[in-house]
Amino acid sequence: MITLGIDIGSTTSKCVLMKDGSEILATSLYNGGIGTGSPEKALADVLSSGGIGMSDVSCSAVTGYGRSSFKGADLQISELSCHALGGRFVFPELRTIIDIGGQDAKVIALSENGKMVNFLMNDKCAAGTGRFLEVMANVLQLKIGDLETVAARSENPAKISSTCTVFAESEVISQLANGVAIPDIVAGICESVAARTAALARRVGVVEQVCMSGGVALNGGVRRALERALGVEIAFSPLSQLFGAIGAALFAYSKIKAGPEKEK
Repeated sequence: MITLGIDIGSTTSKCVLMKDGSEILATSLYNGGIGTGSPEKALADVLSSGGIGMSDVSCSAVTGYGRSSFKGADLQISELSCHALGGRFVFPELRTIIDIGGQDAKVIALSENGKMVNFLMNDKCAAGTGRFLEVMANVLQLKIGDLETVAARSENPAKISSTCTVFAESEVISQLANGVAIPDIVAGICESVAARTAALARRVGVVEQVCMSGGVALNGGVRRALERALGVEIAFSPLSQLFGAIGAALFAYSKIKAGPEKEK
């Protein structure tokens, strides 16, 4: 039985094909989220990679920021629920998920059996999100994928005290003018994101095992800064950016398993 999970974020679109709720058959990821052609491209790519057509998919579910605008799925599922289920699929002992996406940051607390028991979200300000890192990378004329390696060269991380993206941008420009080394500025940027996220996580309550999901999870500079800020090890998976889509595919599978009578 094949199910499809689609996660349409603010900046990326992800798809996952799963077999029998236990095996990942194919994945796809395209830059560009809601309001772009990327969701359709990601869908076409994952079906091509899996060597199947939509008629072979038993059930599909969509999640993420742009789920309401996508009309090609059987189900719409909360992204919180999908990240919880997808994270637990990859890390069976997972208790705390820190999801930093393009436009928001979320911390999700799970019970011992994997049920979501609490969460907090920061979607009012871009600081502490992927968008913040993108803006800072542009100021420094770096690729966002280079931030981790540049931060690793830092000997004295700079202090980025502004909690607003616009003010932080001005602060970074001032530090450049004052001759602060770029690796120190980048390390300070990573620590700034970690500090804001750690404050959110402490309000929820951090219970190990802890992992990150979302695109920022791929940035080792932020992960290590967050480990220091929280005093815990943060589990990492190359699938971190696909947790939402994995969870959506798993929800689609559970929908089929429940059967029509249990759905009522």
